[in-house]
Amino acid sequence: MFRRDLLALGALAALAPAAAARAQAGAGTGGSGGTIRTHALSLLGEPALPRDFPHWPWVNPDAPKGGEIALTALGSFDSFNPFILRGTAAVGLTNLYDRLTRTSADEAATDYGHLAETIELSADRLTIAYELREGARWHDGRPITAADVVFTFETLRRHGRPFYRAYWADVAEVRADGERRVVYRLRTAENRELPQIIGQMYVLPKHWWEGRDFARPSLEVPLGSGPYRIERFEPGRTVVYRRVEDYWARDLNTMRGTANFDRIRYEYFRDNTVALEAFKAGQIDFRTENVAKDWATAYDFPAVRRGLVKKEEIRHEIPTGMQAFVVNLRRPLFQDARVRRALIEVFDFEWMNANLFYGAYTRTASYFSNSELASRGLPEGREREILERFRGRVPDRLFTEEYRLPVTDGSGNNRAGLRRALGLMREAGWTVRERRLVNAQGQPFEFEILLSSPSFERVALPYKDALERLGMAVQVRTVDPAQYQKRIENFDYDMTVDVIPQGLSPGNEQRDYFTCAKAQEPGSQNVAGICDPVIDELVEMVIAAPDRAELIARTRALDRVLLWHDYVVPQWHIQSFRIAYWDKFGRPARGPRYDLALDSWWIERGRERAIEEGRRAGPDRN
Repeated sequence: MFRRDLLALGALAALAPAAAARAQAGAGTGGSGGTIRTHALSLLGEPALPRDFPHWPWVNPDAPKGGEIALTALGSFDSFNPFILRGTAAVGLTNLYDRLTRTSADEAATDYGHLAETIELSADRLTIAYELREGARWHDGRPITAADVVFTFETLRRHGRPFYRAYWADVAEVRADGERRVVYRLRTAENRELPQIIGQMYVLPKHWWEGRDFARPSLEVPLGSGPYRIERFEPGRTVVYRRVEDYWARDLNTMRGTANFDRIRYEYFRDNTVALEAFKAGQIDFRTENVAKDWATAYDFPAVRRGLVKKEEIRHEIPTGMQAFVVNLRRPLFQDARVRRALIEVFDFEWMNANLFYGAYTRTASYFSNSELASRGLPEGREREILERFRGRVPDRLFTEEYRLPVTDGSGNNRAGLRRALGLMREAGWTVRERRLVNAQGQPFEFEILLSSPSFERVALPYKDALERLGMAVQVRTVDPAQYQKRIENFDYDMTVDVIPQGLSPGNEQRDYFTCAKAQEPGSQNVAGICDPVIDELVEMVIAAPDRAELIARTRALDRVLLWHDYVVPQWHIQSFRIAYWDKFGRPARGPRYDLALDSWWIERGRERAIEEGRRAGPDRN
């Protein structure tokens, strides 16, 4: 979903006091009055790369430019403004813009100057300044200025998606201090990731947007500064991005060896089944596969057997967050925690993994899965100290019991789970009459599971059957992506599937996921509608964590409280990218630890010709 894609554009961490001194040494420059002048910000120590690093370690700096890559998009689009709620934005639009910094995909929490040549952080960490590179310019040739940065920040906070306001809540003031210097004044020194978050903002051209309504979706091609511009499009069906030959940052160390394709073409399809067939037919060059059944069964076609199409799994170290069935707590039906636990008890992951997913997945048991931030066992040490201050306001069992999800034998006969669930429902005031769960007023327990893709029906329908054996009346409804986005933004659903992504250094984005302030704000990412003062306080503690050890303890405490409230029905995760592609690409010898980095691939002309010849030869006869 696009709202999650936007969040991923920001947010790892910022300069800790101990790391700041090391960053100063790495930068090779000092400052006055304790001000740190550096080329990069990092939470976990000094940046791995010096100021004069030539290129990212995982790229081929001499990668050839040229060719076209065709990719898949689902649904439709009616806007080229991805920063607002209204409209459905086209995919790939961030290719048009630059940021003050770029995140290293090979380090856990480090951002390097991109638009910004130098970053200054005051000793009290209440002021952050960015000095822009002199040669940075928009596609129309005009220079990128500090006024553009100020305009972007103020416009996004005023008219942009709601998460910007949560993300930047601790910024007190931003001002242009000359043509190429922008200064942010912060409300608190405890929000340690905020300087880095600010640097990850995509910068927009003030002179182009003046006189235009930023809050209105539009298909007018916008002005950018990035490695690509929009070459052509067909509303709702196709959008093509063309590489900018004279891109101002083409030789910058943060760009060398990337943006290698002359054209990036996105073709839109109504559903994933049609998109897969388009890939098989050679209309699409590359796809990531998210459906385990398709990965196991749908890639035995002639082009694969002839070696024209490659299929790979690439391991990564990315935290996998939480994917789950999420109930809407704004509905009275789900406000009783016993009801929510009953929904968990009847979900048979083991049967699904064996029969639907070919054993491909691991059950998700943490909001911070696949990372050291996940809670485990019983709370101990500093984590327990943190939780003790909330005793009486959190479930008592979290101090004495490890949170566990139910486990079945995978046979599909989950009688034990159904018995536990029925007992919980009875405790919550629901009884079975004529095989239907009803409350004291005789009203049935009924709700709808809202989906955006037919491919997920194969998961939702068995779950629906299990819930109906309990006596619930459940409907599964699949709508097109645009309608789904609007319903999610307006909290118009009972239950849906959501993905809550997490990074290695959680912080400001947790406000948008879990706090009371966002529970009633349309368009926020608090899909469940979570509102609990303890969670609000824990989120602020995570944001203000003074060092890595304290961040881990506070995040584990937050994770544990979220889990014990049973807000979601956790699903599964996988620790690899599953990719398939027509074998016309070259790529670096290794990829980064935290990204697929498709932008570092390139077209191999010889392979491309072989693919074209293979397609003309037709399928094999076996």
